[in-house]
Amino acid sequence: MSLNKVILIGNVGKDPDVRYFDSGAAVANFPLATSERGYTLANGTVVPERTDWHNIVVRRDQVNFVEKWVKKGSLVQVEGKIRNRSYDDQNGVKRYVTEIHADRVEFFSLGSGSRPAEGQQAAASTSPSQGNTSSYQQPNVSQASSITETSDADDLPF
Repeated sequence: MSLNKVILIGNVGKDPDVRYFDSGAAVANFPLATSERGYTLANGTVVPERTDWHNIVVRRDQVNFVEKWVKKGSLVQVEGKIRNRSYDDQNGVKRYVTEIHADRVEFFSLGSGSRPAEGQQAAASTSPSQGNTSSYQQPNVSQASSITETSDADDLPF
């Protein structure tokens, strides 16, 4: 297993931006908010809730699913790899970006009694190992983990 593999569960911050290229390839990008609950320490110190933002990049078979079904506010599980890159902005300043390149995107359910919102169908997801087969898999909450990066965003836009 690769050390940079992550599973994130969070809410989509805005509708995905999907771009198509002349080659027929497509890429989708969207921000994902993950939150860590606040808590109170034994000494009474209150630690507030913390929300981190992640840049999600989706390619290949997952783009069609994301374009059709994923919307702002959707609760999704993203499995992928952490990628870091840099570029020079218009002023020649080097900028660094951390992205999650998704291998799999699917709706997340908070228990067996939950159903997708009215008008939404169960998630059809594919991964490179599955080819074009569609299936719904409900993730096991006890096995899911959340790895977060630092971000300046403190509030959710939805």
